[in-house]
Amino acid sequence: MQHVDVAIVGGGIVGLTLALALKDTPCTVAVINNGPLTTPVLDKPTARVSAINQSNINALEQTGAWQLIQHDRVNPYGEMHVWDKDSFGDIHFNASELAQESLGVIVENQALVNALAQRVEQLPNITVVNGKIDRVLPSPQQTMLMMSRGQGSDDEIVTCRLLVGADGANSYVRKQAGFPLTFKGYDHVAIVANVRTSRPHENVARQAFTPTGPLALLPMSDPHVCSIVWSQQSEKASDLMRLDDASFCNALYAASNGVLGEVSLETNRTDFPLTMRYARQWAKDGIAIIGDAAHTIHPLAGQGANLGMQDALCLASLITRLFEQQKDIGLHKHLREFERARKTEAVKMIAAMDGFAYLFDGSHPFKKLIRGVGLSATNSLPALKNAFVSQAMGL
Repeated sequence: MQHVDVAIVGGGIVGLTLALALKDTPCTVAVINNGPLTTPVLDKPTARVSAINQSNINALEQTGAWQLIQHDRVNPYGEMHVWDKDSFGDIHFNASELAQESLGVIVENQALVNALAQRVEQLPNITVVNGKIDRVLPSPQQTMLMMSRGQGSDDEIVTCRLLVGADGANSYVRKQAGFPLTFKGYDHVAIVANVRTSRPHENVARQAFTPTGPLALLPMSDPHVCSIVWSQQSEKASDLMRLDDASFCNALYAASNGVLGEVSLETNRTDFPLTMRYARQWAKDGIAIIGDAAHTIHPLAGQGANLGMQDALCLASLITRLFEQQKDIGLHKHLREFERARKTEAVKMIAAMDGFAYLFDGSHPFKKLIRGVGLSATNSLPALKNAFVSQAMGL
């Protein structure tokens, strides 16, 4: 049996960010993950990537983790080009307009997790526990986690004052806590792959809104490789997934207006349905949830990972302050500040993504007019455009 102040279930980007943000506190932390944290990256980049904004990069630099990342698996982008394929709407964002070097980076998820995990293993106040939680036994003073570690290994018990669920959209911790969940399907499916392009991407992130859903072209470190996230109405996505590779690439070329020339697949295509999830409660005595355990949003703005990392940083800031004030980190009345702040940000982001998804879906003439006028007007108003960019960068 071991006791820690904070037990974090989930060794992904969000859970490890929380652990690292507590590195300079007297707080003892356990990161619990069912499997090893690190996985060697493949020779070729995978299609599982995230767009990380400048605010979160700054935070990771302060933890010492960002400096450990494998540099050929992360690529800064300095510009963003967004257009509506069905109207005259077109907008460009440029980091130089805000005197910044980049708007953010595109990074392979596993490369980022590997760097975070490497830094975690260097810190004396953080323990990594490899195992599966079988039971959660809460009590007024502590939460007990009964864990199994596989054949040939002894089972383990971890007790903590605060249990944090950073264990994804199907969170075990959220279910054990009994937090109610609101969800709805977007009737969209995201198709993800890496593609090679005949023209260089020039470190520009591109997004085209088509009548059946948005297409994102995210620049990777290879100047001729992009990760695509092509969100399409479910029926259209099924049709695209049934195409052979050459036909799929032709459809992709047409959807992107051929901005990067001919395309070919670098990886297999994968698809997953898009669902909005929102936990109506994020904390109670002894338990809190963050990241996808608390919310999932439409990927059209690439803000899912950033939102989860901000949850982690907000909770870490509160825990640090509670330790300094010698207050109980497990009491719900003390966790309410985190819960209120992050629920507000999540609701705002969900509402914005729902609004964009509705406005840019379909070919209704009135919608097309609004899209065209809105994008073009924003592009011509520097103050408004810079406000959008600052928000996206987390600044």
